[in-house]
Amino acid sequence: MNKSHYKTFINRVFLQPHFYILILFVFGVIFLFYEPVIGFVAMLLCVALLIFTLLWGKKGSQLEERTLNKDYDFHSIHKDVLSYFPFPFIMVDAHGWIKWYNPRIEEVIKAKNLVNKNIQNLFLDITADQFPKGKEQVTKTITVDNRHYNVYIDRVYLSQASGSQRTMYGLYFIDNTHNMILKEENLKQKVSIGLIFIDNYEEVMQSVEDVRRPLLIALIDRKLNSWAQQGEGIVKKLEKDQYLMLFYNEHLEKFRQKKFEILDEIRQIHIGNELPVTLSIGIGVNGKNLPQSMEYAKAAIDLALGRGGDQAVIKNVDKYSFYGGKTKEVEKSTRVKARMKAYAFREIIEESDEVLIMGHKNPDVDCLGAAIGVYRAAQLLGKKAYIVLNEPTSAIKTVYDKILESGEYEEKIFLNSIEAIGHTGEKTLVVVVDVHRPSYTECPELLELSKNIVVFDHHRRSAEFIDNAVLTYLEPFISSTCEMIAEILQYIVDKVKLKPIEADILLAGITIDTKNFVFKTGVRTFEAAAFLRRNGADSTRVRMLFQNDMESYQARAAAVKDARIYRKNMAISIAPSDLKNGAVIAAQAADELLNISGIKASFVMCSIKNDVMISARSLGDINVQLIMEKLGGGGHQTVAGAQFSEVPIDEVYDQLIEAIDEYLEEGAERR
Repeated sequence: MNKSHYKTFINRVFLQPHFYILILFVFGVIFLFYEPVIGFVAMLLCVALLIFTLLWGKKGSQLEERTLNKDYDFHSIHKDVLSYFPFPFIMVDAHGWIKWYNPRIEEVIKAKNLVNKNIQNLFLDITADQFPKGKEQVTKTITVDNRHYNVYIDRVYLSQASGSQRTMYGLYFIDNTHNMILKEENLKQKVSIGLIFIDNYEEVMQSVEDVRRPLLIALIDRKLNSWAQQGEGIVKKLEKDQYLMLFYNEHLEKFRQKKFEILDEIRQIHIGNELPVTLSIGIGVNGKNLPQSMEYAKAAIDLALGRGGDQAVIKNVDKYSFYGGKTKEVEKSTRVKARMKAYAFREIIEESDEVLIMGHKNPDVDCLGAAIGVYRAAQLLGKKAYIVLNEPTSAIKTVYDKILESGEYEEKIFLNSIEAIGHTGEKTLVVVVDVHRPSYTECPELLELSKNIVVFDHHRRSAEFIDNAVLTYLEPFISSTCEMIAEILQYIVDKVKLKPIEADILLAGITIDTKNFVFKTGVRTFEAAAFLRRNGADSTRVRMLFQNDMESYQARAAAVKDARIYRKNMAISIAPSDLKNGAVIAAQAADELLNISGIKASFVMCSIKNDVMISARSLGDINVQLIMEKLGGGGHQTVAGAQFSEVPIDEVYDQLIEAIDEYLEEGAERR
């Protein structure tokens, strides 16, 4: 017998009065044989003690039961305590119906007779499905009449007369208004850091007379200082084209409300300069300290410059806000940057064992052409290279088949995602082309497995970005990624030799993205095309790559025919659904609609299985990139798009209309 059992035995036997009465009764029986009188008295005493013990025990149990189970008295005490509880309190059932509350809750909502009303009718932010399922406590933050409350919700079990339990919920309201005011005041007094860059300083200075340059600089400085003083801030010039600005957070809302009017004021400076001056502004807000706010500002200014400049970007911890972005990107005539990027890219390739080239999901000809160009660069440097492609889309099917049928490539050139992951190693280089958003790549897992990543892209930079790349070349003024790669190839080795099929595909990528050398075409675009022509590209073969069948042509014509004119200068249409090359047809129809007199922007939607895609085009007066960003897409000022999954096309149409209206209300349309 262990120790615990021994104690239990002692409590049950030796500490009970019945045990000693039994011993006394035994002695009485014994004395009955020797001393009958004493034995008889002892037995009577045992009987009397036994009766007294039984009667007292029953009465004591009844008294204890009445004391412990006097529900009315207990609940009245409990009710009185909660009535004078210093915090508002409500008791509700599992469905949110109020069963009891203390008077202090009436002070919160300025109402009475709340019993049998639902909690959601009084507080919209509190619903029954938010109640805790177990012992955990749920906390909610609500605002009532400009006062802030923390609501703590606990699960309570109440015993009923039948012996069963009923689940109830207690809600405690703690007034947190004072703390919220102090927090807001603290945020207002924090210092925000702004970095201001002049986007086209060199180009503007070259376009103005020497004697007017000091006056131009003085005007820019004066306008920036005047703007900063409106927010009680200061501006310090760091470089000839860079400024540092400090101001309190409470003035940031003024800048937001006026849409950073300084961008327009600087652009309107004309003292003989042929080009308008544009600014990029990056602001870091709510960092833990000044160094972190500076890091936010640097990330914001990088994003503003990557999106083409002439805009303000605010980074608030992990959220971005965008303002401006009205003007077209300014082409840089010098190719110094391209040469430096090419030299760095060559060194990275030489240090690698293998190169994996990856574009975006649903690749187009520009994406595949750029991948072919990087493939040739790796081959010229003696490295094995592969292109990651899960399935050729209708947009590249013709080009893809030409590559396989050409017989120019002995080894396997294309890998799917699973095969590509198997090729990753310590010295594997991953080159991303025509995309900079990780979630949009053909195989996002490669970005996590590889330490060596290079990014080539011509799209305006978005908030989502591949931030662990060892080399990034992102220039939104360049017409296409194929143009970018064509320039890079010229500096990879001394004598570049491309296969005719490769030159054709690179030229095809440039041709498509520039709409036959009409949009975003600069001097460097024609120089890249000339380089490809010298390496065997043929314009007739390129044109044959773009031929459509009769079904596709009729679908494009139907999309143009059914277009609706919106806001007098925008065309919106829905292309026939579930075609094998629906995305290409939508893009071609959007281009075709711009040929109609008076149309400044076009939007064509198409449904492909469970997805809906939008192709947006513009002549430059309307920034379709800003409109598509409101729908989760992106692109350029004149060419952009967006994609939806599991959303009906009618709902996408309504969202597009709403995004266009919001864009116009913000005054983003270039006047």
